[in-house]
Amino acid sequence: MNWKDKVVLITGGTGSFGKKFTRILLEEKRPKKIIIFSRDELKQHEMRVAGFDHPSLRYFIGDVRDQERLIRAMAGVNIVVHAAALKQVPACEYNPMEAIKTNIMGTSNVIEAALDAGVKKVLALSTDKAVNPANLYGATKLAAEKLVVQSNAYAGSSSTRFSCVRYGNVVGSRGSVVPLFLNQRSSGKVTITDERMTRFWLSLEQGVHFVINCIEQMEGGEVFVPKIPSTKVIDLARAIAPEAEIEIIGIRPGEKLHEALISEDEARTTIELDSLYVVQPAEALWFGYAWDKKGKRLPDGYHYSSDTNTEWLDIEGIKKFIAPFEKHYQEGKLEG
Repeated sequence: MNWKDKVVLITGGTGSFGKKFTRILLEEKRPKKIIIFSRDELKQHEMRVAGFDHPSLRYFIGDVRDQERLIRAMAGVNIVVHAAALKQVPACEYNPMEAIKTNIMGTSNVIEAALDAGVKKVLALSTDKAVNPANLYGATKLAAEKLVVQSNAYAGSSSTRFSCVRYGNVVGSRGSVVPLFLNQRSSGKVTITDERMTRFWLSLEQGVHFVINCIEQMEGGEVFVPKIPSTKVIDLARAIAPEAEIEIIGIRPGEKLHEALISEDEARTTIELDSLYVVQPAEALWFGYAWDKKGKRLPDGYHYSSDTNTEWLDIEGIKKFIAPFEKHYQEGKLEG
């Protein structure tokens, strides 16, 4: 795939993922144009003055809730990466309709605008919390996934194709527990909700490269899942603040002990490759199932969960993983 003649739009482009995606795309792929679509003029200004002033960049103020603005922004666009979302679990629980308007209706607007504008590829970012959701955020992302995948059915004779990526917690991203633990360390006490808790982890850079790889491979209808390590949250706390007291404060409403990236039901249509899984739609005449020839089927009863994962980060592994974020924190550059 030749990126140099492509125009890329990223919703939520001023977020942690959006900025890293933009930087890596400019350095490694050099597309014709990248459009940063977001609703916050201050964050766009801060992004510009932080060095994101490449001549290929364009900044569009707009909200994914506004379909007309999306259609205007997508004129001439080849690829859309849909990263805009309300993602803080407590905020979504307290403001449920706002989460639905952004995460579900906003995704619907992105789909409709992409179809009307003739965009070739749309890749939406999802989360492990969409698998067997226990909170409203997860439920909205599950609905968004279903919208994206099934939109291939009514793309009709157009060439627009829709797929998703689904991965776990991103180390050091906005709202991550890593900045929280780094901030709590100086007080001598770190809080976790349950000592049994496990999570999937990947770096922001890993997430970006995974998205780029999936854009290049997608046919439409897939949910791409990377193979990534698990860690115990208590080990993460010990790696960041080894001298601090750990206080167990109790699991929060809507929080799970363990997360899953592939459910047992989804595993029946999932193909395993060397570095990722491809969840194929259960039934769709528009999907060719070409992935069957590229990998292998999963065994009956398989599910991909953070507590039964075969790949784990121990405390030393975690320290190496978070070293770049420790450095950024010391320099005052880590986003909380």
